[in-house]
Amino acid sequence: MSIKRIKPSETWQIRHDVMWPDQPFEFVQLEEDNDGLHFGYFVEEKLVSIVSCFIEGDEMQFRKLATLNEYQGKGIASELLEYIFKLAKEKDLKKVWCNARTEKKSFYEKFNMKDTHKIFSKAGQEFTIMELLWQ
Repeated sequence: MSIKRIKPSETWQIRHDVMWPDQPFEFVQLEEDNDGLHFGYFVEEKLVSIVSCFIEGDEMQFRKLATLNEYQGKGIASELLEYIFKLAKEKDLKKVWCNARTEKKSFYEKFNMKDTHKIFSKAGQEFTIMELLWQ
């Protein structure tokens, strides 16, 4: 098992399969992908989980955290989150945030992320903005 930096295009299949299977494949290809840092979690050379990070000023937004269904519940997404939180600390960032699906809010709360109660909908899904602040 290992976490490696990957190309934006390597995230798209998992994004599509896990998060937006009912949308066209192009729906998961973000215009800003080329400006981000993308990380993958590999099990025996197989990419099983991904996350994309976008740094602006002293903040980092992570997007599209997704793990293949057969690998969920094994702590893989948690390891990816810990990895990017460590990266944020090393870069002396003050805030890490995400647009979390509301039904996944409790997952992010385990990492001390706080719900801002800023709720919105996209493509039939409800999201809330979660954040983690460092002093």
